[in-house]
Amino acid sequence: MQIAALRTGSESPIAVAGTTVLAVAEDGASTAASAVGSFVHGIVALPGLARDDARLRAENAALREANARLHQLAATYAALTQVRPVLHLYGGIEARVIGFPPENESRSITIDRGSDAGVKPQDGVVAPSGAVGRVVAVGPLSSQVVLLTDYTSRVPAIVRRGRWWGIARGNLGSIRVEYISQDAPLRVGEVVVTGEGRSFHAGVPIGTITAIQRGATTLYQTAIVRPAADLGALDRVVVLRR
Repeated sequence: MQIAALRTGSESPIAVAGTTVLAVAEDGASTAASAVGSFVHGIVALPGLARDDARLRAENAALREANARLHQLAATYAALTQVRPVLHLYGGIEARVIGFPPENESRSITIDRGSDAGVKPQDGVVAPSGAVGRVVAVGPLSSQVVLLTDYTSRVPAIVRRGRWWGIARGNLGSIRVEYISQDAPLRVGEVVVTGEGRSFHAGVPIGTITAIQRGATTLYQTAIVRPAADLGALDRVVVLRR
């Protein structure tokens, strides 16, 4: 068959079959050799890969820490930016909230300014969005502030539209403005501000009326007020000098 194919100039079936078998064998041998080579290369590279993995893990941890620091700096800058207009408007002593009472035994906060900075008892405390409370205890380096929502808090209050007077008293999650004349045409959404007193000058926002309670036999009505300041998320505040 081979001789006949050579005489006629055609390709021999035997040669075709042999070439095919040889090609398949060579391909298998090449694949096996590549796999063995990759395996050997992987074993040789294992120490280097372990070092690279440890380095990448350390770099990732450092990046997470740097990212957390940047977020904290951004939050601090935002808080400072918000409190600057309050300082410009009212003056006073800038302070940072550093503590809350355990188990919410009272509605109060601790700030990082005390008598060394000029803080005195009964000083009013405000946040960028409105009144916060008043100083009740002063140490050399820190002070305690009772929030407007504490049961012991009493602040002169005025319904801004109409200038109706009342007393703002803490009610835990809200503020009750009591002793407002029954003649006052109160409406939900109206703004309540501080009146002139021992802790605040007049005009500092206390909050917004959310409900009105009118008694049938009394001379007064009561406004339920949502605080203007977010008293559960305080950061930077300003202590007003009396």
